[in-house]
Amino acid sequence: MNLVLGALPYFLVPFVVSLILVPVCKQIGFKLGIYAQENQRTVHHGKIVRMGGTAIFVAFILAVTLFMSADDTLNGIVLGGTLVFIGGLLDDIYDLSPKKKIMFQVAGALVAMILGKIYLSEMHIFGLALTNPLITYGISFFWIIGITNAINLIDGLDGLSSGISTIVILTIGLLGYFMGRRDICILALCLSGAILGFLPYNFHPASIFVGDCGAQFMGFTIACISLLGFKTTALITLGFPILLLFIPISDTLLAIIRRKLKGQKFSQADKGHLHHVLMIKLKLGHQRTVLTLYLVTALFAGSAVLSYFYPRYGLAMVAVMFVLFELFIEYTGMVNPRFHPILSLLNRTIGWPTLKNGQDPVDSALSDEQS
Repeated sequence: MNLVLGALPYFLVPFVVSLILVPVCKQIGFKLGIYAQENQRTVHHGKIVRMGGTAIFVAFILAVTLFMSADDTLNGIVLGGTLVFIGGLLDDIYDLSPKKKIMFQVAGALVAMILGKIYLSEMHIFGLALTNPLITYGISFFWIIGITNAINLIDGLDGLSSGISTIVILTIGLLGYFMGRRDICILALCLSGAILGFLPYNFHPASIFVGDCGAQFMGFTIACISLLGFKTTALITLGFPILLLFIPISDTLLAIIRRKLKGQKFSQADKGHLHHVLMIKLKLGHQRTVLTLYLVTALFAGSAVLSYFYPRYGLAMVAVMFVLFELFIEYTGMVNPRFHPILSLLNRTIGWPTLKNGQDPVDSALSDEQS
C-alpha cells in the first residue's frame, strides 16, 4: 500500500495537467486551423484538431522536472524528445515532407545517444559478446528511429496509439521495478499519466487527435526508456521490448513488405494496416478493433513479464501467439493473398479453408466500402 501511495504523485500530476490542457489545445488548434484532413484513408469526419499530443508533452516534461533530478540521461530524453515533438508539431501544421520529418527524428536520436548516453553498450548472442560500437550504437539508433515511426504509423484509429503506448510503458515500468530501476518506474508513471489524461478525449468518438507531435514523442520516449533497462543485454532480454512493442513493430514491417511488393514507396500511406484489416475486412468496427489491439498488446506484454520470471513458459506463450499471428496474416492476405503456407498445409491435412489465389481481401473490402 505504501508503495502505491508513494508512486501515486508521479502518475496523478501529469494525468491532471494533461486532462486540463487538452481542451486548451483544442481551442488553440481551432483558432490556428490545425485540423486533420479528410481523405480516402481517414475514418473520421469533420474538423478535428490534431495537436493533442502537446498536452502529453507538456504534462510529461513538467512531471519529470518536478520529480526527477536533472542528469545527462534525463536531459537526453527531454531535449531529444523536444526536437522530435517540434518536428511532429510542424508536420501537424504544415505537412512536412518525409525527409524533413526524419531530420528531426535523427537529431532527437543523436541527442539522446550522445548527451543522454542512451544506447546498448554490449550484447550477448549465443555466448558471443558484441561490443563493437558500430553494431551496438547502430542498433540503438535504428531502434529509436524505428519505434518513433512505428507508434506514429499505428496512429490510425481513435485511442489506438495512446492506449497501446500506455500498456507498453506501464509494462516497461513494471519490469523496471523488478530490475530495481527507480528511474524507469518514475519515467513510466509520468508518461502513462500524461497519456491517460489525454485518452478520454481521444477514445472513440475522438474530439481531438494526438497528432504527429504526440505519436512521435510517445514513440521516441518509449524507445529511450526501454533502452535504459537493457543497456547491457542478452538476446532473450532484448526480446522484452520487442514483445512489448510487437503490434507497432509488426505493423510497420508488414507495411514495408506490402508496399514493396506493390511497387509503392514506404512513405505512401494505405489502408492495409492491422487496424484497417480488423475494422474493414473482419468488420469489427472502430471501437472493437481498438479494444482487440489493446488486448493483443496486453497479451504480448504479459508474455514479456512471464518470460522475465519463467523463460520457458514465456517462450511457449510467445511461440503460440506468433503462430496465431501468422495464421491471421495468411487468412486476411494482409501482405500477399498468395502467401499462406501454413493454411495450405492445414487445408491439405484437415480441410482448413484457405484464400483463393489472386484474391486480395483487404483491397476487395476497401473497394466495397468505397463504392
